Amino acid sequence: MFTSIFESLYNKVFVNIVVDRVKTTVYIERCSKNSILSEVEEVFNTTSITKEMKEFISLYISESPFHYISVLDTSSSQGGLPTCVKNKIPYYEDLTSSVSKCFDKKWTYYTSQEDLYLIERKYEKVGIDFIFSPFVLLTNFFKDKIDNNIALFVVIQDSCISLSIFSHSELLYAKHLDLVGDNESEDILMYDDHDDNDEIEIDEGIDLEGIDALEDIDSFDDFGDIEDLDSIEDNEDFLETADAEEAFHENMQEQEMPVRESESFNEDYQRFLLIQSAINDFYNNSKFEGLFVQNIYMADGIGVSQDLKRYLEEEMFMDVYTRQLDLPSAVCELAKMELGL
Repeated sequence: MFTSIFESLYNKVFVNIVVDRVKTTVYIERCSKNSILSEVEEVFNTTSITKEMKEFISLYISESPFHYISVLDTSSSQGGLPTCVKNKIPYYEDLTSSVSKCFDKKWTYYTSQEDLYLIERKYEKVGIDFIFSPFVLLTNFFKDKIDNNIALFVVIQDSCISLSIFSHSELLYAKHLDLVGDNESEDILMYDDHDDNDEIEIDEGIDLEGIDALEDIDSFDDFGDIEDLDSIEDNEDFLETADAEEAFHENMQEQEMPVRESESFNEDYQRFLLIQSAINDFYNNSKFEGLFVQNIYMADGIGVSQDLKRYLEEEMFMDVYTRQLDLPSAVCELAKMELGL
């Protein structure tokens, strides 16, 4: 009773962090009971926790003792298993070095203790309360479709995709897949994706939803923060005069759009190959013999081109449905659900 009265005196502040390839988005909601008082979003050109990011977050969490910081997990060690029965889990995966949790008493998602520790250490300056799985996010985002017939569900992020196959809300298959280098993707993905390859780091995937499990892994040694990938530097030594500099920038502007279109085309093709490889892996599993996936539901968190949809429809003869996904806002919704709001 006293806690409820005390809590009613303060607003709740939800800080939601989504890390992409070279940037971090921090989305903050200030809430009173079930209403949103204000919302703000800031994008930082780094994948590490910087002084500016810490100050930005601290400004808002200082307003209330009831603040909650959530992170969307993108680690490669995520995994998902189609059971919650403890004596059946080892049949699918050895989880002795992982932390796992059962979802809706139907399937298990997990991640390695080491990756959890890395996330905890990375954000120790601000602290974190929840680490949410893209697969739990996916299940919530498509909750109106999961109960339908067998279908493939995909979350599209900047540097990875998370996909799962459900049949009438029963998880059959799940993977978290990272985009790989230009010279690696096609050669690797056209062959058996079970081969060990450290560079692509393809693991079956559905991660850890709650940060509570971090209490069990306090004894790990320190690891370094994730390296900032945004390290491209402009070389101005070649610009000897103002006229040369202006000509240089005009030339770069002319080339900018074709380069971006080419990069978008290449990455969408990589995503197509990843999805194609996962579906082939599903079909090659004798446990799923006779099952056929016709529909794909894509949660687009970055704004991919129409090429990806076209590849899947024309090359794999699948019906593709796309929804735009605001990843930081979706993470915030999970945090509210976790608190029963």
